[in-house]
Amino acid sequence: MTDGTPTPADAAAALLAANRRRRSIRRWVAIGTLPLTLAALLLVGKLLSMYAFAHQSISAFVSAGYAESESAARGQDVVNWFEPFKAPYNIGTALAGAEKLPEARAELERALPLAEGLEVCYVRINLSLVIERQGDAAQADGDAARATELYGEALQITVETPDECSSSDAQDQSPDPDRDMSDTLDENQQRQQEKQQQSQQDPDQNPQPEPDDSTQQDQPSQSDLDDIEKKLNEGAQEREDQLRGDDEGTGVGTDKPW
Repeated sequence: MTDGTPTPADAAAALLAANRRRRSIRRWVAIGTLPLTLAALLLVGKLLSMYAFAHQSISAFVSAGYAESESAARGQDVVNWFEPFKAPYNIGTALAGAEKLPEARAELERALPLAEGLEVCYVRINLSLVIERQGDAAQADGDAARATELYGEALQITVETPDECSSSDAQDQSPDPDRDMSDTLDENQQRQQEKQQQSQQDPDQNPQPEPDDSTQQDQPSQSDLDDIEKKLNEGAQEREDQLRGDDEGTGVGTDKPW
């Protein structure tokens, strides 16, 4: 035809060309959005894995599976973008449950500057408890000077806990809603003060005076020495029971981690 009217073949060719352009556009759009799609998938996967690891860590800790709790918490620590304090906090809490106190302290000290707002409350509580337990261990080993130092460090962390940590908002965010955060802070402060004072008064820290000539004239008998040794041993056992917070209840045991 010579009048310019398109033939069916021309129309089909035009349609085919239009389809090619649309397919090309869709292909380039898919290529351009591929990084965003992958990033979104990675984000969703990371969030799901974080919640899964956190749930596993908490469940294992509650059932006293501290090794399993620590392992799950370390899974949170991989590419730790969201709430970065939680991985070291959970690791430190699990280590504290297993009585690996120096390692627990290191992880909780790593978590503290990463925590924001009311998050610092339970990080400080657990860090203070771990250091207090280190003081208990030093006291049980007979190192009263080191125990006094550690109790002082634990007390300082408790005293410097923000006032907001005693609020209802802080309690709502508590990892252990069955325990009152304000009461816990008050009890920790009182107990740590008492322990610090007791360690300062430990008789092992005070050198015994040299006996003079007059005291040497009245030497105690072997029976008297045996009675004194027995009383000293009983007193030492009582102090050790107190430091370990035995089930009979002495009132100065260290609280468990949150």
